[in-house]
Order: sequence, then structure tokens, then C-alpha cells
Amino acid sequence: MLIVGDLMLDHFVIGRVERISPEAPVPVVQFDHESFRLGGAANVAHNVAALGGTVEIAGVVGSDAEGARLMADLRAVGIGTGAVISDGTRCTTRKLRVVTTRNQQVARIDYESDQPVGAEVEQALVGRITDAAARADVVLISDYQKGAVTERTAHAAIAGARAKGVPSLVDPKVPHIDYYAGASVITPNHHEAGAVTHMRIRTNQEAIAAARRFRDLAGCESVLVTRGEQGMTLLGPDAEADFAAEAREVADVTGAGDTVIATMTLALAAGASLVDAARLANKAAGVVVGKFGPATVSIDELSER
Repeated sequence: MLIVGDLMLDHFVIGRVERISPEAPVPVVQFDHESFRLGGAANVAHNVAALGGTVEIAGVVGSDAEGARLMADLRAVGIGTGAVISDGTRCTTRKLRVVTTRNQQVARIDYESDQPVGAEVEQALVGRITDAAARADVVLISDYQKGAVTERTAHAAIAGARAKGVPSLVDPKVPHIDYYAGASVITPNHHEAGAVTHMRIRTNQEAIAAARRFRDLAGCESVLVTRGEQGMTLLGPDAEADFAAEAREVADVTGAGDTVIATMTLALAAGASLVDAARLANKAAGVVVGKFGPATVSIDELSER
């Protein structure tokens, strides 16, 4: 699999809260430990790798310590980084969360540049995407609107998939909806689908109607609308399906969309039908929301579910 998108580092600072500050009405967090996890498109890649897929990722990191850690962490879980470009003009996207030992989030600080990458970096990225797509069984765009997914890089990814005759999937951002024409499947959540179509999505019938409108506007083949506790709705070329939510216990929905598209993409690459791929993705989402922070699902967990 080739994954194209915005690479992030999720940084958790974890501590105990036993009192309120006398300086301001805020909790005092006594530091206990910190941890780092792959985030954004890197979390998508990690989910694919955890399910046994072979992954190459294309994106941008900064020439900084966070970028070096992110690259090392990607390689540590077997993700190919030959298509990642280091850009000294921007910082590596990092989300720093201050969290209590009870997994209650106190604050979040974002280190990021959301401007599109410069022309030289974009050109280099297009070349690496084109080369990597020629080796891929499926191409996935994970767009977090942090600069790596531009009109040119998105077109290169989708065109590369078409040239190879393999599917292309997109986890979208509303302002970039025009970038994804020709994609096999786009997976908006219900807020994104509503924003693009200007339609309310409360029932299964409204979800299918919005998916049809979304498909027309985006110019894609199929649409999977993720709807939180309402489950998911799939509109394919010759199939429609609704999937009830699978979560037994919700701890954190962070990164659940990453798990959905990673599982669906890997299933399609392995030969599953669109409906079966969506069903597996829904099962995987039901597992991952029971975990804290960006997380992955193992083969054993998915098989048991």
C-alpha cells in the first residue's frame, strides 16, 4: 500500500492532578511520564502495518528533532519512508496533549504549519508519489490539511493508482473536495458530508441521499459516510449498505477514522468486495474506540470481533 498524506507526531505528557493552581483556575499537573505515537497519515500507515500490510508512506516532515523521531518510529514498525521529504522551512506537525493518569485531557498544543508545501518540495513529492504508486496494490490519501496534500500531489496519487489499475481511497478535508476527482472511494464523516452537500444527516435515508450528492460533487465512484454512534453508510456503484456502530465501550474516538480507512483499504487490496471491506472497517472501528489516543487493531482483535 502507498499512503500519501500529512504525517504527525502525537506527544502525550501524562501526570497526576491533585489540586487547582492558586494563580488561575486551572489544574496543576504533576508530571509522571510522556509518550509519543504516530499520528495523522502515519497512524493510518501504522494501522495497516499492524494488520499485516506492507506500507510505504509519502509526505513531509520538518528538519527537526520531532521529524527525526517520527521517521525512526515509522521505520521501527516496518513502514517504508523512501517517499518522505524533509523540509527545512517548516516544523514537523506535533500535537502535544497534557493528560491526567485517568486519561482526562487537560490541554492541547499544536505545533504545525497548515500552508501548502513550497513548489520545489511539491514537485519532489509528486515524483516520489508517482514512483511509489507504480509499485502499489492500492493508494490511500490521508488529508489532514497540513500542507502535504495539494491539488498536484492528490492528482498524482489518484492518477498513479489509475495507471496501475488499482483502487484509490481518500480520507478527505472539505476545502480540498475538488482535489479528489476520480478516486475509487472517499470516506467523509457525517459532518464533512453535510458541509459539502449542505444536507442534514440524521437517518439512514438522509445519509444515502447525502452520499449520492457527495459522490456527484466529488466525482468519485463510491462514498463511505462514517456517522459515529450511528454507524456507517456505504454507497457503491452497485450496492448500498448501512452498518450499525460496533463499539461496546468508547474510551476515545481519536484516530478512529484512520483505522476505518486503513482497514478498508487493506481489505480491498487483499481482494475483498466493497461491502465486505466496509464491514471489516466497521468492526475495526468498534475495537479501536475502546483504546486511548491514536491506536491500532491487531489481527487477533479483529478476528475475535
